[in-house]
Amino acid sequence: MVNDNKSLNFLEQIIEEDLANGLSNNKLRFRFPPEPNGYLHIGHTKAIGISFGLGEKYNAPVNLRFDDTNPAKEEQEYVDAIKKDVAWLGYTWDKELFSSDYFQQLYDWAIILIKKGKAYVDSQSSEVMAEQKGTPTQPGVDSPYRNRSIEENLDLFERMKQGEFEEGAHILRAKIDMKHPNMLMRDPIMYRILKKHHHRTGNDWCIYPMYDWTHGESDYIEQISHSLCSLEFKPHRELYDWFLDQIVDVNKLRPKQREFARLNLSYTIMSKRKLLQLVEQGIVYGWDDPRMPTISGLRRRGYTPKAIRHFVERVGVAKRDNVIDVSLLEFCIREDLNKTAPRVMAVMDPVKLVITNYPEGKEEWLEAENNPEDESAGYRKIPFSRELYIERDDFKEEANSKYFRLTLGKEVRLKNAYIIKGEDVVKDAHGNILEIHCVYDKDTLSGSGTEASLRKVKGTLHWVSIQHALKAEVREYDRLFMDEAPDSHQDKEFMEFLNPKSLRVIEAFVEPSLKEAKVGERFQFQRLGYFNVDDDASEGKLIFNKTVGLRDTWAKQKPKEVSNKPQVKTQPKRKAIDVIQQLGKKYTNLPEAKQQKVKAEIQELAEQVNYEELEPLFNTAVKKVGTRIAVAITLDVLLKKGVERNDEIHKFITKALEDKNDILVAEAQGII
Repeated sequence: MVNDNKSLNFLEQIIEEDLANGLSNNKLRFRFPPEPNGYLHIGHTKAIGISFGLGEKYNAPVNLRFDDTNPAKEEQEYVDAIKKDVAWLGYTWDKELFSSDYFQQLYDWAIILIKKGKAYVDSQSSEVMAEQKGTPTQPGVDSPYRNRSIEENLDLFERMKQGEFEEGAHILRAKIDMKHPNMLMRDPIMYRILKKHHHRTGNDWCIYPMYDWTHGESDYIEQISHSLCSLEFKPHRELYDWFLDQIVDVNKLRPKQREFARLNLSYTIMSKRKLLQLVEQGIVYGWDDPRMPTISGLRRRGYTPKAIRHFVERVGVAKRDNVIDVSLLEFCIREDLNKTAPRVMAVMDPVKLVITNYPEGKEEWLEAENNPEDESAGYRKIPFSRELYIERDDFKEEANSKYFRLTLGKEVRLKNAYIIKGEDVVKDAHGNILEIHCVYDKDTLSGSGTEASLRKVKGTLHWVSIQHALKAEVREYDRLFMDEAPDSHQDKEFMEFLNPKSLRVIEAFVEPSLKEAKVGERFQFQRLGYFNVDDDASEGKLIFNKTVGLRDTWAKQKPKEVSNKPQVKTQPKRKAIDVIQQLGKKYTNLPEAKQQKVKAEIQELAEQVNYEELEPLFNTAVKKVGTRIAVAITLDVLLKKGVERNDEIHKFITKALEDKNDILVAEAQGII
């Protein structure tokens, strides 16, 4: 047993009770059982953390077992990625195992169930079986094949194994109870025919076991003491136990399934199927795109294993599903990087600053602290010269008293350097600022210890010396979805909530100390956020990903004070893009004359739409052809207004031209 001051979660309480009731500590064994049909995402980190965390707490082994029973969706690529992710998080597994290791044993046990009269071969279509299954309030109906003889079932099952039948011709079902209140107990499928190549067993098998038949039996073979699953498997527990009842040896340990609440995150998709859709449709650049909630995506974005593990610990272990605000995950990475990331200076949107009283040709190498949170981080040298870059947003010609950055006639400090005062600007013919001219006070060098250097000013700006600055590509990422629960809307596809501004590529300038920065290294760009070197970076080509800002820019605004004055409720005016979507929904059901009238209405509304509002609709589902027609009509108007064609527009038009709907094709042809 384990004694510590921290209160036990309910899973630890279960284990402690089992130990108190006689279970030997050396019998404890856990497992993490991913299906290799996609990359692991942030939701999996909770399951990983629970199983491996219990392994660490009780000094018990943890197996990494791949539930690879569906060759149609599983690949070695996913196996390799999962192993890399679990190891990167800092966990070590005892045995690497596969459900496919047990195919023969599972088949042999299935034969035993047939011989006991507890399994039979059904030859109906899946549609008919679904109708016979009943509903939660209505019992199911027995299959006409339910009472086949044992001999016939054995013969058919063996011939299924030998590949005599096509997919869908037969299945093997457990014979339990078609009237059972738990629908999962109504003669569940144990085997189906799949003539697919398996990533490990090749073409040795053409029948594959179902998850419910495989899962508990695999736990039993491995002698897993506690089979920990997310809550959606709670109704499966009864079936898990029924299958074990058929094969367990009373002298061996029997696994116990228990369930915990899965990790749901706001503004995030947790379905591997939907994440695969994002990859296959080119919405993202791959499973490791830094906008993806996959572990590989988070790693590439600059997240640390420590931050993710800390996040999982803060979420805790619960019995009920809830949604965790993604801002907690972002807080955890900020907290970690604040302590560990070196501080450097970078300018994203540069404007030239000339210090007119600084000697031409002079340069200084000033001392800058690497990380005030880490005394051992030391200092570095940064170059200072007459001409610098600062952020364009850090200057205004005129500003009120609440503006603490650079303006004409006021002083600010340059980080790690001098106090300057704005004096003049140089503009082009269109009034755009080309240069800011200022003067510096040479006695105010930061850290010099002089009285002048200690003079207080309200604003401090970051900067880089133009002469010494390095060009860098910065990929500024934002949340991939604009809705807190993008896949929870029954009447809308999750793709409709994509954030068109989830990626912005910037040419920035960074201080020269970053010249030798290595892939994966993390930094704080002072006043801007945390960034890391992307995998695409190479010698002579610096590429940084924005991990997270210094503060939560998505934080909900505080509710305004309630006024005592009577409120007049007004109906908010619908946005033009929303009206266009509504008109498109029924477009294909209208007679031709009505279509022309609606088209004219869409064209008129399109005058009020900007490209940023329209672009997310380029990913409208193929089946919503009316909406796609409305998008094409609107796009035609925007192009005529001068919107420049880009890759997203080209993709939309190309896809529309390949559609089966003649109206959509015609509209697309009109905007080629």
